[in-house]
Amino acid sequence: MSSHTRPELGGAAGAGGPAAPLVLALDLGTGSVKAGLVGPDGDLAAQASRPYPVLAPRPGWSESDPREWWGGVVAASREVLAGVDPARVRAVGLSGQMHGVVLVDGQEQALGYAVLWSDTRSAANLDPFRAVDPERRRNPPVAGFAGPTLLWLRGHEPERYAAARRALQPKDWLRLHLTGEAAGDPSDASGTLLYDFAAGDWDGELAETLGLRPSLLPPLRPSGSVGGRLCPGPAAELGLPAGLSVAVGAADTAAALLGSGLRPGEAQLTVGTGAQVLVASAALPPARPALNVFRDAQTGFYTLAAVQNAGNVLEWVRRTLRLSWPEMYAAAQEVGHLPSPLFLPYLGGDRTPHLDPHARAGWLRLDASHDHRHLAHAAFEGVALSVAQATAALELPADLPLRLAGGGSVDPWWRQLLADALGCPLHISEASGASLLGAAALAWQAVGEPWEPERPDITGVVSPQPGRIPAGRHAEFRAAYGAARGGK
Repeated sequence: MSSHTRPELGGAAGAGGPAAPLVLALDLGTGSVKAGLVGPDGDLAAQASRPYPVLAPRPGWSESDPREWWGGVVAASREVLAGVDPARVRAVGLSGQMHGVVLVDGQEQALGYAVLWSDTRSAANLDPFRAVDPERRRNPPVAGFAGPTLLWLRGHEPERYAAARRALQPKDWLRLHLTGEAAGDPSDASGTLLYDFAAGDWDGELAETLGLRPSLLPPLRPSGSVGGRLCPGPAAELGLPAGLSVAVGAADTAAALLGSGLRPGEAQLTVGTGAQVLVASAALPPARPALNVFRDAQTGFYTLAAVQNAGNVLEWVRRTLRLSWPEMYAAAQEVGHLPSPLFLPYLGGDRTPHLDPHARAGWLRLDASHDHRHLAHAAFEGVALSVAQATAALELPADLPLRLAGGGSVDPWWRQLLADALGCPLHISEASGASLLGAAALAWQAVGEPWEPERPDITGVVSPQPGRIPAGRHAEFRAAYGAARGGK
C-alpha cells in the first residue's frame, strides 16, 4: 500500500537548462515511512509511503524490526525515484519518531527489535529520574523515553545491553545504515531524559549516576550538518549514487516545525498517531509539570503537551468495530445528540496531563440503546476531550491563534469536533508533509544550498459551535478517568 504524488519531474530549470536539483527526504514514522523528492523552493515533487508492523508481544510493549524499516525505506524511495535521473539528487534528509531505542553492536547491526516511544515497560524505572532536579532534566519522567528504556534493558536484558556499542534513536539508526557513521542531534537527544540543556550535549554525569554507559550515546551534531556519506551498498538498493551527503536530521516534531514554518511564540496542534500541542520559543522555556521541553531543528526550543493516543486509538476502534474509515466517520455523524457513552482513549497509557503509563481505554455508561454509531462517536469525542485537556495544561493566551496541521485532521467534521472540544478557533495550516519538508530543509542546509519555501497559508478557520459539547462534559470526562483508576 502506498500514497503517491508526482507532479511533472522532467522539466528543465530554463529553456535548454539542466533539470532542477532535488533532495530525497525520509520520514521514519511509527507505523510507516514516507519518502519525498523536494526542490530548494520547498516544492514536494513526489512522495510515497510504506507501512510496517508495530509489534506488541506483551501488554504495554511496543516494538519494531529495523529490517522492516529498511524494507519500507527502499520501496518508498524507489517509487519516488522511478523515472528520475539519480544525478539530480543532491543529498538525503532525515526525520524520525522520537524517544525510541535501537541497540547496535560493534558491527553496526541492530541487536533485536527497537523499543518505541509508545512502550511502557520501563514504568518501574522512572524513580531515578524523578530524583533529578526538574530544571536539569526539563521533562517529566515518562516510560518510553530512551533513558528509562535503557535502564530497563540493562536490568532485564543484560546480555543485549552488554553487547551494545551504541544506543540510537530510530532516524539515527537509519543514518548509520545509510552511511556507517553513528551520530545524534539535539532535537532527538533532548527527548531522552539524558540531555544537558545548558551545555547542549549529553549529560554524561547523569548517565553514570544512573549506572548507564555514556559511551552508548552517539556524538551530537547540528541537525542541518552532514552526518555522513551514502555507502555503496545502501546507495545501490535505493538507486542513488554513492557518496551523497546525508544530513544528520531531526526528530519528527522538530522537523515538522521547520517544514511548517512555525515561528517563536506561535502555537500548533498536530494530529497523527498521537497528538501534539506545542508553542515554539527562541529561548529555553522553564520546566512545567506534565509538559515537555525539547530542542528544535535549529537553535530554538518548543514546549509540548503530548497526547499519546489519537490516530492510533481511532484506528483500533475502527478495526474493532469492523468499519472502513468512511463508515467510521459516517457512523459517528449519525449520532445527532447526546447522551452518548463516554470513551477513555488511553489505549497505551497517557502522557499530558496524567503521566500515567497504566491508564487504559474503554467505553463507559453503555446501555441497550447504544450501537456501533454511539461507540464510534464516543471514540472521536474522547480523543478530542483528551486533546483539550492536554492543551489546557499549556495555558495558552486566549488571543493566541492555534494552528491545526497533520494528516489525522483533514476531515471537516473531525476538525469541527476538535474546535468544539477545545473551545477556540482552529486556523487550518495546509502544511502537507511537514516532517518531510523539514527533513528536506536540513538536507539542503547540509549541502550549503539556501532553503526558500513559502510559509504555508492559513486556508480557513474552524470556530467552535456552542452546545456541540454539552456543559459539564469535560468534567465528566475527567471524573471518568479518576473512577477508572480507582480514584488515583
